[in-house]
Amino acid sequence: MSDLRSIVPELRNALDRNQLDAANNLLSRAKRSLLLENALIPTPSTSPQLISLAREVLEFGAIASIRQTDADAFTRYYQQLQPFYDLERHASTPGASAGNVDFSTSQRSKITGLYLLLLLSSGNSTNFHTVLEGLVEEASLNGKSVEDDPYIKYPVDLERNLMEGSYDKVWRETKSERVPSEDFGLFSNVLVGTIRSEIADCSEKAYPSLPIFNAKNLLFLESEGAVIEFAQQRGWILRDGRIHFPVEPEQAARSEKDILVASSTVIENTIGYARELETIV
Repeated sequence: MSDLRSIVPELRNALDRNQLDAANNLLSRAKRSLLLENALIPTPSTSPQLISLAREVLEFGAIASIRQTDADAFTRYYQQLQPFYDLERHASTPGASAGNVDFSTSQRSKITGLYLLLLLSSGNSTNFHTVLEGLVEEASLNGKSVEDDPYIKYPVDLERNLMEGSYDKVWRETKSERVPSEDFGLFSNVLVGTIRSEIADCSEKAYPSLPIFNAKNLLFLESEGAVIEFAQQRGWILRDGRIHFPVEPEQAARSEKDILVASSTVIENTIGYARELETIV
């Protein structure tokens, strides 16, 4: 365990400096030590000090995975952390004992918030609500609300806005000071990319063409150059300062009114934001 005690501070420093290659090497050493100590899963015979060290190593691994845009590795770390978080959850129950395990350095709240955001960005609403329901129940038992925690509140607010179709609010949340930490940026960007694709799909159905300037605001892109690049990736036609959407045979047979009605929910929420930006500019 002495090796682990020296590795953990080094690992923390490597992540603080965003030295990911060094962090990966230290993680390999730390996990090898945990395996030799039989501490990758806590048991009644695992010492409290070893439980704390093992949890920290796995949390650092989860953070390193986020910063390397490796969602699969992050998910594996999240799953490995659950037995440790079960101990913390039990210790937080009124009248329960912590059993001398130090939870002061736990990043459970942050890791869980990141996992919720990952589920949201991948469209996994079933697991999102399953995890959230457990958090709501735990918070209720402790006389709290999940929205008291900024790491949990952030994905909860995003999910609520998504269900309302308020994509402009989602975009503003991901660009605001309310983002709990930089590590939330990866999944936030993935989520915005998913929304952008959905708006693009609806725009193709709703309009024969759009000015490039309006498309920039509608798609939450930073510049007209970014719009042109996005349009080329989608196979849209650029001509005379406008984007012309390809017309499918079945779509051509439908009236313009029917097309607009079919796509109104998405477009109404986003075009309002686009107009608001136009007045600012």
